[in-house]
Amino acid sequence: MARVQLVIPDDDQARFLQQARLEGMSFSAWLRTAARDRLQRMRSQRRFGSPGQLQSFFAECDASEGPAREPDWEQHKEAIDRSRRLGLPES
Repeated sequence: MARVQLVIPDDDQARFLQQARLEGMSFSAWLRTAARDRLQRMRSQRRFGSPGQLQSFFAECDASEGPAREPDWEQHKEAIDRSRRLGLPES
């Protein structure tokens, strides 16, 4: 098991420690649990859970304000070619 040293402002440390005690956990166990919970929330935010969620996402994208249309494909290709000519030889 790895040991980690953290620098935490005193006010935060006092609040975190109090919450750990309220939950009947050691400070280190509480910090590990908080970190795992955050990882789980971040993972769940990045994935679509169902086809309906995916459809809702695309509906939101379509409804959002943005360019009326995407740039023309020829414009994209010109930008790519220009980047290749002006970029590094190995790019």
